[in-house]
Amino acid sequence: MTVTVLVVEDEHGLLRALSMNLAARGYDVVEAGSGTKALTAAASEHPDVVILDLGLPDLSGFDVIKTLRTYSRVPIIVLSARTGSSDKVTALDLGADDYVTKPFNVEELFARVRAATRRVPATGERVEPIMLGRVSIDTATMTVTGPDGERIHLTPTEWRLLDALVRNPGRLVPTRLLLTQLRGDPDHTDSSYLRIYMAQLRKKLEDEPSRPRHLITEPGMGYRFQQ
Repeated sequence: MTVTVLVVEDEHGLLRALSMNLAARGYDVVEAGSGTKALTAAASEHPDVVILDLGLPDLSGFDVIKTLRTYSRVPIIVLSARTGSSDKVTALDLGADDYVTKPFNVEELFARVRAATRRVPATGERVEPIMLGRVSIDTATMTVTGPDGERIHLTPTEWRLLDALVRNPGRLVPTRLLLTQLRGDPDHTDSSYLRIYMAQLRKKLEDEPSRPRHLITEPGMGYRFQQ
């Protein structure tokens, strides 16, 4: 199955060079010269990988990452002239999978594209639902189904929180990372906000919300999804 790569870059010469090199290697390429066009293309084309420049003429690349992560797990490789560690940390905390600084080696970039596509199912491939007790979570369609087949409605914020946990089964997800997922601000530290949404999730998904078996609190550290 052909892999589709969305290239988001406002420098026209670099955009065309990347697109031609990717096409020559057998990828389908979708081009976007702005953040707005990138989000439109991502929603309509469902790319398998996104190569994203941070310095866009309209939206910040950080804003693009935040928006994509509200509904998609597509691998995002940031391509940027910004070499500061704070920009790298912010991009990765917001949900980017990799960070490549300009100038860059083309072969190295494409190796990272190949690595990213190996970590996720190709577009159209069936992803098995994740079971949380008697509740089924389908990350591909972003739906949650109860034990009797009823659809359980989650708000966008609840879904972002649940998705961050189920993508890391058995692993501790730090409070700061979850707050970034929910608020889009790596400096946000009010954990009470997180506790409110976790309580709502438990009421909807756990058999005994006051004694959760799957959405586990690790005091002072974060939360864990346990199947």
